[in-house]
Amino acid sequence: MNPLNGKTALVTGASRGIGQAIARRLAQEGARVAVHYGGHERAAKETAAAIEAAGGQAFVLQAELGTPGDAERLWTAFDARADGLDILVNNAGILNDEPGIEAVTRQQFERIFAVNATAPFFVTKLALPRLRDGGRIINISTMLTRGSAMPASISYAMSKGALDVLTSTLAKQLGPRAITVNTVAPGVIDTDMHQGRLVGDALAWVSSLSPMGRVGTPEDVAGAVAFLASDDSRWVTGHWLDASGGTLL
Repeated sequence: MNPLNGKTALVTGASRGIGQAIARRLAQEGARVAVHYGGHERAAKETAAAIEAAGGQAFVLQAELGTPGDAERLWTAFDARADGLDILVNNAGILNDEPGIEAVTRQQFERIFAVNATAPFFVTKLALPRLRDGGRIINISTMLTRGSAMPASISYAMSKGALDVLTSTLAKQLGPRAITVNTVAPGVIDTDMHQGRLVGDALAWVSSLSPMGRVGTPEDVAGAVAFLASDDSRWVTGHWLDASGGTLL
């Protein structure tokens, strides 16, 4: 059974990590997936090729998010390949290394908000005329916006907090169109964002935070997104879904 047959999805930041796993899972469920990338063209093309090799449908879009005109460029490229949208996943994001607020520069702060908050706001705004009634918007946030303060990620968490507000507000606005808007909030996920960090004692400590005794995988997050993209989630909107493996317990 392919519950997303006939649906078209766009996943931002889909060339690697969580975004790649989401793109592959939605394609596995039957959706035709637009694989967006900023600077990793080869990885994006490999992702699309892997989807097609598995019997799915995919195409690649490029737009450097966090720059003037990013949303317009993204949707112009999308319109050349697709007629209408059913699922939007705002996944693309960046993370700063910052020991605390004292180390954050204005340039770093503005850059992280440009990519993590401003870009998904305007990508979503321009998606709405294309998004069919009964569609899905899924924002990828972080557990750090609720109940788990981390000074070393202050600007990242603040930018994702803005995304959480976008979720609840749009859920209320778009309800009459039967469009659901939800957030998935991962904990620590084993991706290249954490490359070189999840080893030895650090890996053991992070793994111990979850009752399941391990670090999350991109596929763990993709499963949650697949549910929210499906018709089974039609009565779930404005929800912040903890996908941290119970780290916040």
